[in-house]
Amino acid sequence: MQQKQIASDPKAHKRVQTLLERLPKIAKTGYAFGHQEALTYGIGWKNKGGQSKSDVKSTCGDHPAVIGFEIGNIEKGSSHSIDSVSFKIMRKLIRKTHAKGGIVTLSWHPDNPVSKKNAWDTTPAVSALFKNGSLSLEYRNWLMNLADFLRSLKDKKGKRIPIIFRPFHEMNGGWFWWGKGHCSPQEFIRLWQETFQLLTTKLKVHNLMYCYSPNLLLRKNDFLKYYPGDAYVDMLGIDIYQHFTTALFKKHLKKDLRLLQHIAKEKNMPFALTETGLEKINKKNWFTKVLHPAIAQSGICYALVWRNDSPAHHYAPYPGHMVVSDFTRYASYDDVLFLKEVRKIR
Repeated sequence: MQQKQIASDPKAHKRVQTLLERLPKIAKTGYAFGHQEALTYGIGWKNKGGQSKSDVKSTCGDHPAVIGFEIGNIEKGSSHSIDSVSFKIMRKLIRKTHAKGGIVTLSWHPDNPVSKKNAWDTTPAVSALFKNGSLSLEYRNWLMNLADFLRSLKDKKGKRIPIIFRPFHEMNGGWFWWGKGHCSPQEFIRLWQETFQLLTTKLKVHNLMYCYSPNLLLRKNDFLKYYPGDAYVDMLGIDIYQHFTTALFKKHLKKDLRLLQHIAKEKNMPFALTETGLEKINKKNWFTKVLHPAIAQSGICYALVWRNDSPAHHYAPYPGHMVVSDFTRYASYDDVLFLKEVRKIR
């Protein structure tokens, strides 16, 4: 019998442990469907705080089971995220998602602390954030702002909401300041570990599950190259988008998810396809003929497609889209789980 996984934060709230145990139960039934910023905005609309709407629900009749929110800018004490979403409204929508039985995951694209430009500016910066580094005090202030927001995520009874936190993702790619070529694996590991220690020990944030998620793998050893250690991670993920042919995308998905399953089994951790999608979804049967066949029975607990920003940049269908009928058929599959199905799995 496999030993029960214990949260990496020794003082994690009970609800974090409950979520940690819930994810493998979901994986036994199928996988949850997720969408980034599903409740905050979509094509032609933006939530002002009172709506219960998503492009996904408008096309298939139910909300995603996993909702992703972006918290870049929170570190600066801003009122809105880098995607112009009010943190006040975001907090409200996170509360609604949790109350309805959904799962919340947070991504974080902080600005480059050295250049003061966005997260995609690759000026080397990681070592400056270390304890006693030139920007260590600024980074601690960043984390204080982050911690204030995370601790404010409570339900109506005042109990903190468990969150899958996915910082410094896609580190094996070269497009973020914390990524390959802009810091060494050892520097990345130190950044993760010191961030974890500051949040859990100094700032008393105990409602997080920490998810480590590289980009697709070009070599087998890439997945654990930047891995900070089992004591600092609760869950494994991988981000794989279709930037190439359908055949190659399906090949990468199957290969990398098999490897991820193997590593997750060794570490006794849940795992997910933490980001995926085809921009604009311009292939008619993409969900039923491309995505699902490649990830069904892979052991993932969820698959999350990226956000619907505009007609030129979206990853889930919306009313009138060419793949609505395909997506509706995909949503009817027994092993593809949306909110109403996942809320029953406890």
